[in-house]
Amino acid sequence: MKIVDIADEIFRELGEPDDLTIPAITYWVRSNVGALNNYLNKTFEVKEDTLELIDSYKHEIGPNESVVFKKMYSVHYYDVKIRRNLGVVEKETIIAVSDEGTSVTKINKNQVTLALTSLKRAEETELHQLITAYKTDKSAPRQVAGDDTEKGSYSSTNNNSEFNRLN
Repeated sequence: MKIVDIADEIFRELGEPDDLTIPAITYWVRSNVGALNNYLNKTFEVKEDTLELIDSYKHEIGPNESVVFKKMYSVHYYDVKIRRNLGVVEKETIIAVSDEGTSVTKINKNQVTLALTSLKRAEETELHQLITAYKTDKSAPRQVAGDDTEKGSYSSTNNNSEFNRLN
């Protein structure tokens, strides 16, 4: 899968926001391959001629790894939103003004920050759950106890039959 394809999926899954472009997401994806490798204990790299994301065995990034990468971007996206909102709130606290009724509406910057922070925390929690599920799925047992080389017998209510677990 190419980096631009991952960026396009991220852009569409975020609802095609006006303040974001696919090239900006592509740059972030390309810059954060190392973070994905650290999270998943993998060795993905960008193939320079095709801009595909491949591992050391020349396999393309799979759908499970791609989901983790997209979730990583969601966490980044909300982090940027929080920082951007805090900067805007410090400068522009008035969002509505009426003329004859003389009403002024101000932004409650604590509420905005709390809402965005809770969104970011939810995304981070989901990211860590995805990473744990990925690692659990890819793990293999270190030892298998028991002897599967000998014939055993299985008794049921109808008959007494033998079975061999090697077949």
